Amino acid sequence: MALPRRLIGVDWGTSALRVFRYDGEGAVVDRRETAQGLIHIDGGAFEAALTEIVEGWREGPVALILCGMVGSHQGWIEAPYVPCPADADALAAALAPLSSRLGPAFVVPGVSLSLPDRADVMRGEETKVVGAAPPGWSGLVVSPGTHAKWVSVDQRSIADFRTFMTGELFAVLSEHSLLARTAAPGPDDPLAFEAGVRRGHEDRAITSLIFGARAEVLLGRMPGSAVRSYLSGLLVGAELAGGLEGTRPGTPILVAGSEALNPRYAAAFRILGMPRVTMVDGETAAARGLWRLAVLAGLTEGDP
Repeated sequence: MALPRRLIGVDWGTSALRVFRYDGEGAVVDRRETAQGLIHIDGGAFEAALTEIVEGWREGPVALILCGMVGSHQGWIEAPYVPCPADADALAAALAPLSSRLGPAFVVPGVSLSLPDRADVMRGEETKVVGAAPPGWSGLVVSPGTHAKWVSVDQRSIADFRTFMTGELFAVLSEHSLLARTAAPGPDDPLAFEAGVRRGHEDRAITSLIFGARAEVLLGRMPGSAVRSYLSGLLVGAELAGGLEGTRPGTPILVAGSEALNPRYAAAFRILGMPRVTMVDGETAAARGLWRLAVLAGLTEGDP
């Protein structure tokens, strides 16, 4: 049976659904996005949501490959984790088949880490790593977000990783904590962000530093309009301290994030004297990773 030439890639997370249509060479010729992430799907209506967003893309044989939280326990199906270390071949070999009227469909497995002193899991970021890391590359891939991932890559294989709840903590603290009552509306404050990055990186007492932001305002040392920028800096600085721990100087670093987060992380690295960090568009990395895994799994023809 001939392989389907058309491929649709799906990056389905908690809060957003993104789809990519590829040509025969793996280039994205169209993309669509909605806010129909997992938290907005009622009654398990995953197939209906996906059918709607890919309307008009299914002329002729088509295969679909999906990544992200769609493969979690709360998703369409639960795709088993591949234990770390894991490379693209291992991920492609473990694609989980999905029953769908849209055509042959498969979900990328997540990656798990189980060590005596810590455990971790990821879903979706492994696909970004596959798409972002050049052939034979070794270094760190940083995926900023609600749950930021720092992935150690050895010859393009995921060797180790750590998760930092930076984005979620920022949202909770800036919107629902006592600190939120101290903050006032205002634009981004680069100086407050820089001060936060430096303190968060140097002082490991992060919970004390967070409360200190309230004291800074009450004592007139910082305006309420700077609280959110300062808090963001504290959390990102603490994340960088943990993520860079044990990293050899000169280790290549790729940051695969969004248009909103990449500049913030680039600024943080510059503040800490590390300006030569490569920024990669996270969506582009995910799309490339989906294509490469699909080719390796034989879902479509092409160059991985």
